[in-house]
Amino acid sequence: MNNNFFIYYNDTLLKEDAPIITANNRGLRYGDGFFETMKIINGKIILKEIHFERLFTSLELLQFQQPAYFNASFLEEKILALAKKNHQQKGARVRLNIFRANGDLYNAENHLPNYIMQTSLLNTQHHTLNKKGLKVDIFKDAKKVFDKFSHIKSNNYLPYTMAALWAKQNNVDDALLLNADNHIADATIANVWIVLNGIIKTPPLTEGCINGVMRKYLLTCLQKEGIPFQEVSITLDDIAQAQEIFLTNAITGIKWIKQCGKNAYHTQVAPYLFEKFVEPLWK
Repeated sequence: MNNNFFIYYNDTLLKEDAPIITANNRGLRYGDGFFETMKIINGKIILKEIHFERLFTSLELLQFQQPAYFNASFLEEKILALAKKNHQQKGARVRLNIFRANGDLYNAENHLPNYIMQTSLLNTQHHTLNKKGLKVDIFKDAKKVFDKFSHIKSNNYLPYTMAALWAKQNNVDDALLLNADNHIADATIANVWIVLNGIIKTPPLTEGCINGVMRKYLLTCLQKEGIPFQEVSITLDDIAQAQEIFLTNAITGIKWIKQCGKNAYHTQVAPYLFEKFVEPLWK
């Protein structure tokens, strides 16, 4: 951690290494909250409307009390000011962590959103399609549930944390997580897509995947362009038979996969989608 950088803790600007969490923090104790990850390029938040829509939907779903001032304009102003303060407005990753006030399990001090806002510098590799395909595998030690909370970016991130540790231990770039039906849910930090028999497919939110911002944007683009796609359950057999697999998230856009377990893949659709829909976002 570089103590020359700054963060926002609620409305207070602090050095990044400032101690701010107490033992009664509900985000720490119970994972009571969620986070949003955004991308800034040239002083603009990419796909900000989708990000803020997801953020305020999560606030409502988790029964936070939203103050009148705590709106998209307020957050955008804070985010861009912080990126400028850290000299990162040309390219930055933003992490906005929102959690409930201190308290025990049944008694929070209040239900207002507390937040920690951080920015970190992004280099140009986050603006281009990966030249070398990723190697991934299936993580089977934890299963994603599918309920009304499963699509939010919860602070309770344990399945993804363990999948990321497992991926590193097994020398793969990422891990694909399953749900309770042994269908593909998502990857550790991305949504999963396949191309099977000429059709682009991705799991619906009912399969337990995160409601990814890039996922939503890409689905909208595919629909507008009349490109065949399906939101449908993806089985392990589908993974084995697919011609392509790729991942999407708000920071890297699209990353293509060359290998999942013993199965190898080529890439043709992913570069097309990146060039047509994602790359223009970065300009």
